[in-house]
Amino acid sequence: MKPKNKFQQRVVEVSNKLPKLTKKQVQWGYDNIIEHIGQRTDKGKITCTKCGHSWQGKGYLVDTLTECNCPNCKTRLKVKTTKKRAFCEYYYMTIMTACEGFQVMRTIMFKYIAKVGHLPEYTHSEVMQRWIAPDGKYATFARLRQTMGTMYIDSWIFHSPLELRNESSNNKFCVNVYDRIGTGTIYPKQKLIPELKRAGYKKAFYNQKPLDLFRTLLADSRAETLIKAGYTKLFERIMDIGWKNIINYWQSIRICIRDAYKIEDATLWCDYIDNLRFFGKDLHNAKYICPTDLHAEHDRYMRKKAKADARQELEKQLEKEAEYKEAKAKFFGLMFSDGLISVRVLESVADIVLEGKLMHHCVGGYHSKTDSLILSACIDGQRIETIEVSLSQLKVIQSRGICNKNTEHHSRIIQLVESNIPLIEERLAA
Repeated sequence: MKPKNKFQQRVVEVSNKLPKLTKKQVQWGYDNIIEHIGQRTDKGKITCTKCGHSWQGKGYLVDTLTECNCPNCKTRLKVKTTKKRAFCEYYYMTIMTACEGFQVMRTIMFKYIAKVGHLPEYTHSEVMQRWIAPDGKYATFARLRQTMGTMYIDSWIFHSPLELRNESSNNKFCVNVYDRIGTGTIYPKQKLIPELKRAGYKKAFYNQKPLDLFRTLLADSRAETLIKAGYTKLFERIMDIGWKNIINYWQSIRICIRDAYKIEDATLWCDYIDNLRFFGKDLHNAKYICPTDLHAEHDRYMRKKAKADARQELEKQLEKEAEYKEAKAKFFGLMFSDGLISVRVLESVADIVLEGKLMHHCVGGYHSKTDSLILSACIDGQRIETIEVSLSQLKVIQSRGICNKNTEHHSRIIQLVESNIPLIEERLAA
């Protein structure tokens, strides 16, 4: 693609000055991100696909559920009980560097081919670069992708050059596929532009995509203020719901910073502020903004909000049901389980309202969130936590038990939902 403006022209000019990957960087990737396979037979014999050494394992559960290291080469192995003798895996690594005043994210794909009885083969290729200017503007260089006859967005054509790519119209859904490419493991040695250092970045990503984090820090001084003031959980929460929503909370945040008010639960605080706004309370008053007992005040306003909603619920229920079904029908019937915990999509406004009442939290009003998909996690039919998934980011935003408390299964629930995100993505694209 030819550059269309002065910014893109400048990036194309500077890109020629970016040095080649070093042997040290590539070797670090081979040593640290590749998960070598230990092929285990039905009789318990394990073969290291890195060095070829074989030995008798200690039993299925011990071999597969505990850490396994090859006795010969000491490599940590991922044990798979299978009759397969050939394995092919792909991994991503991203290097943060600087070039001519631009912050550059260089993404490298590593390919690992292993066959039992043969030494493994390793290859790598730099597949994408994100060039970020000090004002937050960015451009993407990438190799061509195979788009016909494949469902994978990262089926790279490795012999194609790294060139400036169009990000807004490369598919009929107008989805920026380059934002969907995994960052993978971050190379530990980072070279940063001064503007990013001044903005407060200290190699923490706060569960955000590096590109989104860098652009926000560089383009909006309010992000820098939150990071430097120590409100990292609040920063993460606002990034999760969309940084543009900072305008709804900024005046209240300034009061919290002024009064050194510590926000223990960012999600709860944002919901609380939303309720204050609904009831027309003064969002510049520390009396409301900085409650001594956030949980108690949040629950009190939620009860008031529930009563206010109940008065309108009957007359609007049919209209809301129709809107909800039109927006989320493609996800209806989606269920998955890990054997103990089952998770299902809530399929009506009535289900969501009932979930909120029984769980004593604020999900009852979430049916109007166009970007959110609400799921319920149960054990033996008993509700334990409610999950909110962002459809634009395809990630879990929050998972809450009764009275917004996490259950003992909290981490397992999040892991179960995240492992089944591809099922949600399939229906989203349908």
